[in-house]
Amino acid sequence: MKRLSCLAILISVVFLSVPHDLTACTSLIVTKGASADGSVMITYACDGEFHPHMNYTPPEDHGPDDLYELKGWDGNVQARIAQVPHTFGVVYLMNEYQVVIGETTFTGREELKNKEGGMHYWYLMRVALQRARTAREAVEIIGALVEEYGYRSEGESFSIGDKNEAWILEIIGKGAGVKGANWVALRVPDGYICAHANKARIGEFPLKDSKNCIYSKDVIDFAIEKGYYDPGSGKPFRFHEAYCPAPPQKLRYCETRVWSIFRRAAPSKEFSSDYHRGVKGAEGYPLWIKPDEKLSREDVFALMRDHYEGTPYDMTKGVDAGPFGSPNRWRPMNWNIDGEDYTWERPISTQQTGFSFVSQSRSYLPDAIGGVFWYGVDDTYFSVYMPFYACTDRIPETLATGSMAEFSWDSAWWVFNFVANYANLRYCLMKEDIQEVQSGLEDNLSAMQPAVEKAALELYKSDPALAADYLTDYSENAANRVVKRYRELAELLIRKYNDGYIQHEKGQAEEEGYSEEWLRKVIELHPDKYRLERWTADSLETDLPY
Repeated sequence: MKRLSCLAILISVVFLSVPHDLTACTSLIVTKGASADGSVMITYACDGEFHPHMNYTPPEDHGPDDLYELKGWDGNVQARIAQVPHTFGVVYLMNEYQVVIGETTFTGREELKNKEGGMHYWYLMRVALQRARTAREAVEIIGALVEEYGYRSEGESFSIGDKNEAWILEIIGKGAGVKGANWVALRVPDGYICAHANKARIGEFPLKDSKNCIYSKDVIDFAIEKGYYDPGSGKPFRFHEAYCPAPPQKLRYCETRVWSIFRRAAPSKEFSSDYHRGVKGAEGYPLWIKPDEKLSREDVFALMRDHYEGTPYDMTKGVDAGPFGSPNRWRPMNWNIDGEDYTWERPISTQQTGFSFVSQSRSYLPDAIGGVFWYGVDDTYFSVYMPFYACTDRIPETLATGSMAEFSWDSAWWVFNFVANYANLRYCLMKEDIQEVQSGLEDNLSAMQPAVEKAALELYKSDPALAADYLTDYSENAANRVVKRYRELAELLIRKYNDGYIQHEKGQAEEEGYSEEWLRKVIELHPDKYRLERWTADSLETDLPY
């Protein structure tokens, strides 16, 4: 009898707990030459209302007849694929060779989705991580898998990195009942960064540069056949124009995030806002840019915590931010009043984030130590990134437990979610308390990293297994310490900000009230409603009826 891998069970636990529609993610790719420490960094904010479970998939040997079941949201088997002789260990979305994969859904042409295809995007990610030693291998594996088993999802952009290089791969199906997919993968030039956020971004690509570009054999011919591209137009073929045409609303929703990452990483380039505002004829943003300065890991953390502060689209300003400058906007994002369509801004940092990560893949260290998966849950603005190494073989219970159905202080996600939600009561003040704790924890973890890795490296020279145990223990203890500190922070916020007062250390309640800026807005909207008449003592005596 053909044996089914236990990996199918593990992947079901991770991905079947995710909602059906995760089309709101943001990813950044930082190449080796663009990072301050020579690491390749990938970021991924997985946005959606769901409770993530971090997991570890152990390496495993397989027999020649072993199969891997692919299950849908309903638990039914959609396909079975042949196993390879050996699969690698995977810490959530980083494997033991420091290969990392993130994604964003660009949807694209809806008619190209094949609901009978064999592989959803999340299975492509996981299977590639179980089998690839390099980012390029992961690209080739994904291409081979969809060719053999079919592609089931909508359009996807993948960020794929290893310890030496990084790739962006964009893929979309071929329509109902058609096996295979249309896809292009480009190696991001060293010294550059790339970003994508729910919109296909690959335009022109070289057809004869196999070192830096790989693509499906009929990606252009298929577009011509479907009428997505006219070779007689005199225009070059651009993948994103053919497979993901973007109306103004999609540009605003997606490209504003790319613009904000680029404008912060390279302010000297003064990227215009015209394109993401949907100005007709505006020039699009390049697929990748060279940052003004090499980015540290802390810089990358900061780029993932963005509400367009300091720009005309600053979500902490204006009447829509409320009296306390909250950048959060409740769904739905779009609405119609008197026949006119409107939309809120969609920031990089959002309350709907389930989990996010910033990875480091470093060629100058053994894989077990060089790969660090900095993992956080809930809103990136208030989350804390906790380190997990490529050799980790145990996940803290607090990151692997819990559900949307029941609040629990044992779940890290619920703890961070509570803190972020409670902040909405008085955002501009509470964020100072939260970020003091957040920065303190992350600064401590950053300060510890060199010493921890030095000790691990010494252990690794004589006993790699002992080094793995040491780093796993360190990561587990660090995560538990972070979650414990955030529970204490939650209790502080409840005590300090209570009933509209601010309770200081001495137990004295202060009336903080509202900012003058917001009170002036209230008066502008209601000039007479809250006005008090000014009466003099004489008028009081005259007007009294007795």
